[in-house]
Amino acid sequence: MKKILLTATAALAATQLIAVTDARREECRAKARELVAKLSPANCERLSNGGSPEIKELGIPRYSWWNEALHGIARCGLATVFPQAIGRAATFDLAVEKEVADIIAIEARAKHNLFRAKGATDLYTGLTLWSPNVNLFRDPRWGRGHETFGEDPYLTGRMGVTFVKGLQGDDPNYLMTSACAKHYAVHSGPEAKRHEFNVNIDKRDLYEYYLASFKPLVTEAKVDSVMGAYSAVNGVPCCANKFLLRDVLRDEWGFKGHVVSDVGACSDVWRNHKYVKTDKEAALACLEGGLDLCNDGTYGSIRGDLEKGKIDRKVVEEATVNLLATRLLLGNIGGEKTPWDGLGEKDIATPEHLAVSLKCAEKSIVLLKNNGVLPIDMAKTKRIAMWGRHKEEGVLLGNYNGLPADPVSIYRAFLRELGPGKGIEENSHNGDVVIACIGLTPGDEGEGGDKKHINLRDDQLKQLRKDRKEHPNGKIVAVVYGGSCMDLREVSELCDAVLLAWYPGDQGGTAIYRTIAGLNNPAGRLPITFYGDTTKLPDFEDYKLPGRTYLYGTENVVYPFGYGLSYTTFAYANVEVKAKGEGEQRTVKVSVAVKNSGKVAGDEVVQLYVRSPKGSGDRRIHHLEGFTRVSLKPGETKTVSFTLKPEQLMQFGMDGKQSLAKGSYTFFVGGGQPGYAENVKNAQLTF
Repeated sequence: MKKILLTATAALAATQLIAVTDARREECRAKARELVAKLSPANCERLSNGGSPEIKELGIPRYSWWNEALHGIARCGLATVFPQAIGRAATFDLAVEKEVADIIAIEARAKHNLFRAKGATDLYTGLTLWSPNVNLFRDPRWGRGHETFGEDPYLTGRMGVTFVKGLQGDDPNYLMTSACAKHYAVHSGPEAKRHEFNVNIDKRDLYEYYLASFKPLVTEAKVDSVMGAYSAVNGVPCCANKFLLRDVLRDEWGFKGHVVSDVGACSDVWRNHKYVKTDKEAALACLEGGLDLCNDGTYGSIRGDLEKGKIDRKVVEEATVNLLATRLLLGNIGGEKTPWDGLGEKDIATPEHLAVSLKCAEKSIVLLKNNGVLPIDMAKTKRIAMWGRHKEEGVLLGNYNGLPADPVSIYRAFLRELGPGKGIEENSHNGDVVIACIGLTPGDEGEGGDKKHINLRDDQLKQLRKDRKEHPNGKIVAVVYGGSCMDLREVSELCDAVLLAWYPGDQGGTAIYRTIAGLNNPAGRLPITFYGDTTKLPDFEDYKLPGRTYLYGTENVVYPFGYGLSYTTFAYANVEVKAKGEGEQRTVKVSVAVKNSGKVAGDEVVQLYVRSPKGSGDRRIHHLEGFTRVSLKPGETKTVSFTLKPEQLMQFGMDGKQSLAKGSYTFFVGGGQPGYAENVKNAQLTF
C-alpha cells in the first residue's frame, strides 16, 4: 500500500490488472459468428434488442441487458450503497475506487446468481452494468452532473479506468461484469431537450475535452460497452453517428466491444431529431452507423423485411456478433462455469463491504472552511443541537441507488457513537455546538431537468442567519449535502466550519460524525469549481469551452477545483523535473518532497498541473496531469513522483490532432491549483 501512495505511476499500476485477453475475445467472437450463422435474420434482430429472447436450440437463454451500478448495484433490492460518483471523485484516490468497483462486481455476480437460480431474467438482473458515467460536468446547472466524476478530463479518465477494471475483473477468460462508458458523446444537458438537442462542435473542442474522458476507458481499460447518447453531434444523432461510433471508437481507438443505445434513443432518431422519416430508416441508420443494441423496439420495424429477404441479413449480423461475444465472455451462453458461480446472498452488503463504503465516504468529505472549531472534543461538549436534513435518507443515497439494510443518517450516527449518556437536541438551535444539515437532494438537482440557479433554499439560509444572530459567539458547523456547485458564500460567512458531504452512501452519517469528532482527518478535494453565481458563465446550451471549468475560465470562483482543507498542514520542497527521450517521444518525470508540517496525521492530495509555453495556442490555463493521495504522520516527509507521457504535454489543433509546441513548460505541484493554493511549487522544462 505504501508504494501505491508514494508514486502516481504505482497508483496507476494498481489498476492495470490482467483482464480478458485479446485472444480470448477473438475466440468468443469466432463462437459468436458460428452462432449467428445458425440464426435466422429475424432472430439476429431479436437478439439485438434490450430484452433478448431465448433461442433454446442454440443454448442462448433469455437476457435483459439493462442493469445499473453507478455507486453500487441499483434498483434490485439490498446492496451496498457507496458515495455518489461525484463524491468518489472527491477522494482523488484510485486505490479506494478500485475497492469500490471490486465490491460492486461481487454483488452484481451474487445477485445475478440468485436471480438465475429462480429463473428471473427481468430488468436489473443481468451482468451488463451501464456504468460509469464519464460525461464531463462542464456547467454547474446540469441536473445530472452528480452522476459524473466532475469537470476534469484527466481525473474523470483515471477514475473511470479504475472503475471499469474493477467491474470487469482480472480473469483472462471471463468478464466478471460488462462495464459501459456513457453517454457517448458530448452530453451534459439540457436534460429537458436531450431527445432532440444538437451540439455543433469543432474537432478541437471535441478531442481536447469531450472525448478525452472516454478514450482511456477504451484504449486502456478495454471497456466492454459504450452507450450512445440521446443528443446529436453536428447534426447526426449519437446513436446513428458513424463518425463517433465507427471512425473514432472502432477505427481510431480500436474498440472491440458492443455499443448500446440509451433507452429510447433509437426512436429519437426519427421522432425527435427528424434525422430520417421512419422507424425503419432509423433502425438502418443506427445499425449502419455502428449501434449494436437497441433499447426501444425500433429494430423490430425491420423484422418483417429481414424475414422476407428485402433487407440483407448482413445489416444485423455485425451487431449480433458483438452482442453474443459479450454474453459468451460473461459465461451467459451454453451453461459455462465461471469463477464466480459460488457467490450468493452471503456476499451482499457484508460487514467488509460496509467498511469500504465508510472508508470511501470518509475520504470523500471536503472541508471547505474551518476557523478552528473542528474537530469537536465530544467529551467536553455537553449539548449538541442538530437541525435540517439530519434524518433524510435521500441525501445519503443519491440516485441510481440500491437499498441498504441500515442506512446511517448523521442523526443516527451521533446517537450510536455518543451512546446513551449524551443526547442530541433534535431540531434545536441552542447548543454548545449547532450542526446545520443543509444542501440539496437529487430531486433538487433535477433528473429530466436542470438547475435554474445554484442557490440554496431560502429557509435554510434564513435559519442560519437567525442562529448566528441569536448565538453570535456560538459554534455553528454546516454539513452540506449535494452533488453539484452551490453558492456557499453566505454559508461560509455565517458558519464556523463547512463540511461538504456530497451524497455519501449508506455509511455517510458515521463518516460525518467521525470527521466532526476528529477520528477522520478530511482530505477530499473538489472535482468541480464552486462559483458564486452563474452570471459570468456562458449560456448553458453553448458547448464552446472558453469560460468553462477551471481549464478555461477564472470568473467568479469561490472554491476552485482541487480545493480542500485539513486538520493539519503540508509543506512542499525540492521539486525536480527531468526529461527522458527525444522530441515527441520524450517522457517527463516530476518529483517533490511533501511534509506533514502540522501536529496530527493526515492525507494530502498531491496535484500536478501543466501549463503550456506562451504563444503555443493552448487555450487551457493549466491542466491536471497527475494526482496521488499520501498519508503522512506529523513531521513525516515522503517523495512523490509522476511520470508523464508525451501526449500529456501536447496541444490540440483545429483538426483534433495533437502536437508538441516548442518552448518552456511549467509544472506546478502542490495541494491545489496554482493561483489558489499557497503550498504550490513549480519548475520549468524547455523543449
